[in-house]
Amino acid sequence: MLDLRPITDIHADLLVVGGGAAGMAAAVTAARRGLKVILLERYGFCGGGAVAGLSGTVCGLFEAHQSDTAPPKRLVFGFVDEFIERMNAKNGLTPPVRYGKTFTLVHDPLVWRGVADDLLRDAGVHVVYHTMVTDVLMDGDERIAGVVAYNKQGKLRVTAEVTIDASGDGDLAAMSGLDTFMGVDGVVQNPTMMFRIQGVDVQRFLARYGEDSVLGADVSEAIRQSNTSGSYVLPRAKIFLFPTPRPNELLCNCTRIIGRDGRVLNPVFAADFTEAEIEGRKQVQEYARFFRDQLTGCENAFVNDTGVQVGVRQTRQVRGLATLKNQDVVTGTKSRSGIARSAWPIEMHSGEKPRLEWLFNDYYEIPYECFVPVKGESLLTTGRCLSAESDAMASARVTAQCFSYGHAIGHAASIAIQERIAPRRVDPLAVRAAVNRDGAQLD
Repeated sequence: MLDLRPITDIHADLLVVGGGAAGMAAAVTAARRGLKVILLERYGFCGGGAVAGLSGTVCGLFEAHQSDTAPPKRLVFGFVDEFIERMNAKNGLTPPVRYGKTFTLVHDPLVWRGVADDLLRDAGVHVVYHTMVTDVLMDGDERIAGVVAYNKQGKLRVTAEVTIDASGDGDLAAMSGLDTFMGVDGVVQNPTMMFRIQGVDVQRFLARYGEDSVLGADVSEAIRQSNTSGSYVLPRAKIFLFPTPRPNELLCNCTRIIGRDGRVLNPVFAADFTEAEIEGRKQVQEYARFFRDQLTGCENAFVNDTGVQVGVRQTRQVRGLATLKNQDVVTGTKSRSGIARSAWPIEMHSGEKPRLEWLFNDYYEIPYECFVPVKGESLLTTGRCLSAESDAMASARVTAQCFSYGHAIGHAASIAIQERIAPRRVDPLAVRAAVNRDGAQLD
């Protein structure tokens, strides 16, 4: 093994690994509090699963209601408000789009990239794109002192007082040997290849199928019959199609990717990730062909884009001082140490038909301790690798909540650094107060 290029050394107050909604919000929040912040991102843009995975929606902003005629009612505020304002200024978001018993916003991923760049630049965050973390630096047995990363320039050694694992996959925790877990007995939710189609007569499409992005039983039955007859290979019958901010375009959440051997693929394993990408691209073409042949308004549709990678719902999670329970989600549990709230349904994508379990006219709160590892000093997590049971994770992982998590954890890291205390000693009430000062409206 040989690499003769010199190692570049950088020190910061705070290191954030991963530029998804949570990582970007954490980095911007901490930088605005006066910290020197470095953000490392493996792609050439921020957005994580929302952009690279093309999830395409800002889910989790609104309450759920049993009535199909109830208007959208916002539940989540704070950092996400500024993001929405900037996206709207560039025509990068739709108005609320109905999704079953709630609503979501559909975004333009190219606009997202630019808005994230602007937010990070304006806050003074030092961003390093196209950089992959390869090692964790330890100070003793438990303190995470920073990371070693790699890019085309060579190796980069970054040290910091506090590090935030916003990788989405608990990468730093796993590298450090901290306690992580995956799904139920290691089985996670399957990945999905998201895609967009253009050339759609969206008005005719909506007139025929309605405003709900969760398409109805007639479409599901047509998919099942076409799959059974062998005319198409369409393993998932219940599909979600969303109008986007762009003209004549639909965002498509349709594919169901499982292994050739029938297993649920886990993107944390290289062979599974590779198989998912290949199978996902095949399914995209099959669903697009079905849409052209069978759906009103899609007669001239073509695939405009797919995710840079398959959309990942669940991989590693980091065992925290607290764990969000399945029961907390379905009963709307509130917490004294809650630093974010959610009313998004438990959304399970195993089998041909996704399962949605709703919490109506209510919400639950996610405690700060879900982001503090049981072991490991100077490390916080944020984003979908929070400590949560599997069903709870299927609700708590979505985009609006990730903005809230990053907002809160950025404040928590700042408090820890400025007060010279360990993140586990940060008072959750101080974090809650900080996000409320920024408009989170948790109280």
